Amino acid sequence: MAQIDPLEPQPENGRSIGQAIGPGLVTGAADDDPSGIGTYSQVGAQFGLGLAWTMVASYPLLVAIQLICAEIGSVTGRGIAHNLRRHYPRPLLAASVLLLLVANTINLGADLGAMAASLNLLLPGPVLVYTAMFAAISVGLEIWLSYDRYVGILKWTTLSLFAYVAVPFVAHIKLADVAHALLQPQAKFGKDEAMALVALAGTTISPYLFFWQAGQEVEEQHRKHEAPLGLHSRHAGGALRRLRFDIASGMAVTSLVAIAIVIATSATLHEHGITQITSAAQAAEALRPIAGNFAFALFAIGIIGTGLLAVPILAGSAAYALAETFGWSEGLNRKPQEARAFYATIAVATLGGFLLNLIGLDPMRALYWTAVLNGLLAPPLMVLTLLIASNPKVMGRLTISRPLKIGGWLATLVMTVVAGIFLLS
Repeated sequence: MAQIDPLEPQPENGRSIGQAIGPGLVTGAADDDPSGIGTYSQVGAQFGLGLAWTMVASYPLLVAIQLICAEIGSVTGRGIAHNLRRHYPRPLLAASVLLLLVANTINLGADLGAMAASLNLLLPGPVLVYTAMFAAISVGLEIWLSYDRYVGILKWTTLSLFAYVAVPFVAHIKLADVAHALLQPQAKFGKDEAMALVALAGTTISPYLFFWQAGQEVEEQHRKHEAPLGLHSRHAGGALRRLRFDIASGMAVTSLVAIAIVIATSATLHEHGITQITSAAQAAEALRPIAGNFAFALFAIGIIGTGLLAVPILAGSAAYALAETFGWSEGLNRKPQEARAFYATIAVATLGGFLLNLIGLDPMRALYWTAVLNGLLAPPLMVLTLLIASNPKVMGRLTISRPLKIGGWLATLVMTVVAGIFLLS
């Protein structure tokens, strides 16, 4: 009987939709976390559809960098921090991981606070208790559930994103105006627009997604008992094609949702003169008198759903980075007693986010500094991932293709320019 190569494409018969969805969709959905929702809401309220085109322009750049990270994990069977530790100076690794931990903790605090505030809109109660509840749920699911069950929950949680796709239709949008805004960039570009662009870039192309994407590709190989693609490079074509489709479709979802949020807040808040939003929860509340209770409820529920997806990923990406830095046993497929330090990092990072809410975390200030840290950390990390993915000593025969390399360097250049705009302004 012929042997079945696990790296070759397998028949899809009998597979459920949940099983067919890969890490790309989960990662893309996590990009639209409550912090991102707050940023997109503010952009739509302040500028209307003026900056909607950036969501279209950033899509290929986002696909390129996430695909590079995914290929690093799939080909080497190791995460980004592990490859940095093996092939590059330790100070680069230490600085990158430290900034990632700080940015992730602040982002965790902002997301937990936004989730609690949104639940408070639907079910009035003690916000801090809600914050602690969401933190405990996120940590508990990540630590105590088996990897297969946990991944299933993450995949189905992405359905909450479609609440935002429904909101624009409730808000009675003009399709002609939307099409014009998406396909034709506006000419006006002042200081306010420049700062908004920095926030959008830091929200969309976030370093924590780099580490999570690579880590999840490794987890998937362990779950399916597959070897790293680099060990069977001649048979990797089918796996790489599936990987590219997964990333492209996952990032398409995150871009679609971001566009939907900008459209919804533009057609409602901006059109009625509301141009300042201090949180994602406030955006939901502001929609109620303008677009009705249904739009308000969709928006608020979406914040909670995306938060339940993003908070574990923020904590998980920090755990991957720290475990790979120090050589700890790692992986969500391991039991708690097999990877104590890894799971402890998840718990401590989430606890840190919760504590920020106890000391009176200002949501918008937290979002601002998170975007700043992400925006400044992204370019050097993108350079390092490109160097890793282009290095035959690391990737063997499966270094990234020329088109992907061009896309990755273009994305890095754009993020560097964006970081420069922030520093100059």
